[in-house]
Amino acid sequence: MGSAMKHKQHEGQVVLDVKNISLRFGGVKALTDISFDVREHEIRSIIGPNGAGKSSMLNCINGVYAPQEGSITFRGQTFRHMNSRQVAKMGIARTFQNLALFKGMSVIDNIMTGRNLRIKSSLIAQAFRNPFDIGGAQKEEERHREFVEHIIDFLEIQAFRKTPVGQLPYGLQKRVDLGRALAMEPQVLLLDEPMAGMNVEEKQDMSRFILDVNDEFGSTIVLIEHDMGVVMDISDRVVVLDYGKKIGDGTPDEVRDNEEVISAYLGTSH
Repeated sequence: MGSAMKHKQHEGQVVLDVKNISLRFGGVKALTDISFDVREHEIRSIIGPNGAGKSSMLNCINGVYAPQEGSITFRGQTFRHMNSRQVAKMGIARTFQNLALFKGMSVIDNIMTGRNLRIKSSLIAQAFRNPFDIGGAQKEEERHREFVEHIIDFLEIQAFRKTPVGQLPYGLQKRVDLGRALAMEPQVLLLDEPMAGMNVEEKQDMSRFILDVNDEFGSTIVLIEHDMGVVMDISDRVVVLDYGKKIGDGTPDEVRDNEEVISAYLGTSH
């Protein structure tokens, strides 16, 4: 994966603006005064050594944690604290570092669970418009299934549609997790270490899918990853955290040449 994969700089409008976020657990500071923004349609990565605060940052955006200070602005609406359901409804979806899939359910049923938020709202709206429109509800259901089938084709997992997810190799389970997030048709996709535990080939596959999602689905992507090589290949801009503080922010080239970033990463795997 050479630098050919790298994107041009996106000069889109800011869709997500993180301002002065500080998060403490008891006396322990997890994040200190973190600010960065995410532009429309870019791949924006958050990197740093283990324990740097990357997942905590994602949890603040996702509404899992309530920071003590700071605010998050999404498409012009500012929140001191997001709540998870509201975040999903606004169009922010997330994958998890530790797979949160339903192991006994098939691939297609797992991806359909990501569709549920949309199915419920569209079927309720339909019921109000025409309570007797049973055919319409069936059409709606078919449309959702079609969208899920499109995701399955896109992620090249057609052969496993009916396979219980727990029987799939790890790399494919990660792909199903990505599919479930895509089923929500998110405007912003938060990917929490989508390549953790993968071999080189699986990482290359996942990198390609992330770039394709960005292009074909038009999703803006916020990516957490500690494999610096992968991040440098596919990101438009990179934020670097270390011990809960921001030590770098810029294009991959700017970050790569940043002395503070270099010393934070010395002695850790690149």
